[in-house]
Amino acid sequence: MLIAGLQKISMLDYPGAPCAVVFTPYCNMNCTYCHNEQILPKGTPLLAQEVVLDYLRQRAGLIPALVVSGGEPTLQKDLPRFLHLAREMGYKTKLDTNGLKPDTLQSLLKAGLLDYVAMDIKGPLHKYAEITRRRCDTGAIVKSIFYLRNSGVAHEFRTTFAPQLSKEDILQAAQLIAGSDKYYLQQYRVRNENDPPPHPPAYVRETAQAARDAGMVCEVRGI
Repeated sequence: MLIAGLQKISMLDYPGAPCAVVFTPYCNMNCTYCHNEQILPKGTPLLAQEVVLDYLRQRAGLIPALVVSGGEPTLQKDLPRFLHLAREMGYKTKLDTNGLKPDTLQSLLKAGLLDYVAMDIKGPLHKYAEITRRRCDTGAIVKSIFYLRNSGVAHEFRTTFAPQLSKEDILQAAQLIAGSDKYYLQQYRVRNENDPPPHPPAYVRETAQAARDAGMVCEVRGI
């Protein structure tokens, strides 16, 4: 599997457990706020997979979990094999995904290769092209939501509250996963001085409360 980065220890990326995080290169989206944009282009410097596996072998039993993030990991054809190797070492596995490869996601779920999945909901379906700067198959998004919600695998959905999104947009996005146990509204982070400012924290909290008032689960992250 192609690997563009390794965070050797994180206390934030796997629910309730320390973890290592592997970052795969390339993505089928180009989100305006992406903080990993340096690993998206072709020609991104790569780490040798065996070096990463050696690190995981050395830490097996000490670090309980492994997160595979990106980029978009489901673009990697060797992802199932990599997850299998990690699970053989005793790691719990988590996948971060944008949901554009529903058949790959379903295959991983059915194979029992995942303990947890975090899927990004970029906004209401009609705003996907604006946020991702790509022509996205929104039907694939809906399909991934369906597969995940019916998988029996622990999961969460999350939306970064980008400046292009309004409270009404978030309420529409939340409707896509209505009835789910975990939905997080994440504060957008400015990357450089030319980026638009984030929504005020009070507006982010107000939006999350509006989702809860509409009968949906919604918690705030990053504030």
